[in-house]
Amino acid sequence: MWTRLLFWTCALVLAYEHVGYPLLLRAWAALRPRPPRRAPILPSVTVLVVAHDEAAAIEGRIANLLALDYPRDRLEILLASDGSADATVGMARRYERRGARVVAFGVRRGKPAVLNELVPRARGEIVVLADARQRFEATALRALVAPFADPRVGAASGELLLTQDPEATTAEEGIGLYWRYEKWIRLNESRVDSTVGATGAIYALRRDLFEAIPEDTLLDDVLIPLTIARRGFRVVFEPGARAYDRAAKTAREEWTRKVRTLAGNFQLFARQPWLLVPWRNRLFIQTVSHKGLRLLGPALLGGALAASALLAADPLYRALLAGQAAFYAAALAAGMRGNAGRRPGFLSLPFVICLLNGATVAGFLRFLGGRQAPTWERASGGRRAAGGAGSRGGLQPEPVLAAPRGGEGEVPPQDPHHEKASEAAVAHPAHRLQ
Repeated sequence: MWTRLLFWTCALVLAYEHVGYPLLLRAWAALRPRPPRRAPILPSVTVLVVAHDEAAAIEGRIANLLALDYPRDRLEILLASDGSADATVGMARRYERRGARVVAFGVRRGKPAVLNELVPRARGEIVVLADARQRFEATALRALVAPFADPRVGAASGELLLTQDPEATTAEEGIGLYWRYEKWIRLNESRVDSTVGATGAIYALRRDLFEAIPEDTLLDDVLIPLTIARRGFRVVFEPGARAYDRAAKTAREEWTRKVRTLAGNFQLFARQPWLLVPWRNRLFIQTVSHKGLRLLGPALLGGALAASALLAADPLYRALLAGQAAFYAAALAAGMRGNAGRRPGFLSLPFVICLLNGATVAGFLRFLGGRQAPTWERASGGRRAAGGAGSRGGLQPEPVLAAPRGGEGEVPPQDPHHEKASEAAVAHPAHRLQ
């Protein structure tokens, strides 16, 4: 009896986590939608990029920001070098005459410490936090600030689009599928109230709502929005504010990033127990369903497998055990192929699910051992390990991104040496935040 109870408890919780919660959100959003009020406002904005040893990407990143379709007299571009030992600072300072502001810290302290110091000193009413690798679409800032016309909105997350090579590997395909699923959840969370966290590559907040965070925080893009939501404000998802990045090409790259992210989730729940108290966290259902249950995934999968093996004398459970064996065999087959290019699509889903659950175990062990620093280290393949959906690293310069003409993830080709900032005339006067 207890073995059957174990199996069905694990199976039902897994089903709710992966399918039930998204469907619940969709129904909730359809029955009681709460869209924020949007308007074409033009508040003063500071875009803050924290970089460490990003000489390969920093010029392209600054050129991209200078080319944004936003009034220059209402835009501050603030580049913070967190103890860079390469040419990052010198290359960034070339753009000071064009309006970029560079702050160089001699000692590397980590992104949270830099945010604590610089966000309160930002000149903009709205502070947009971004990374060195990704590139913004030209109209991203206008779209990102539009929800702040609603005084109930305290933070807004943009949409990160992951590009893939034509011959995508299983890792790329699986990660792309997972990320589309994740964004769909965030969109519906935003429609009913608030998202649980934001996309680290592009998110904005009201400067006066920022609260200093512990300097060893791993997931600033989750903790900062949650503290704003705790004060009664909404954190919304704005799909019109687009940033672009490449999907991880290899499982190793994604593993490195996810281990850090999941260690950060364990840290978050350990340090913020109010998140698990329904009367203190109005986003309790979203927090537990979206973040909490995912941390239990390895235990739930293991429990279901063990219980079905113990009950294999029963034809039903024998069939269920065979189904699980086929699932793990598909994941193993994908993993054994390494990065040998495109594989059958049906391998991508089991592969990425197993990768993410393995990373959950590794993240838990890293959290327990206190071995995860708040700084980022370069992963193989030229990427960086990072917390949050928008990780940091060194993408080759793609300064200007026009509005996409094709499907999701299509980035128009640009001149990588283009530095001329767009100074298009603004048809309507600047509006102050409400």
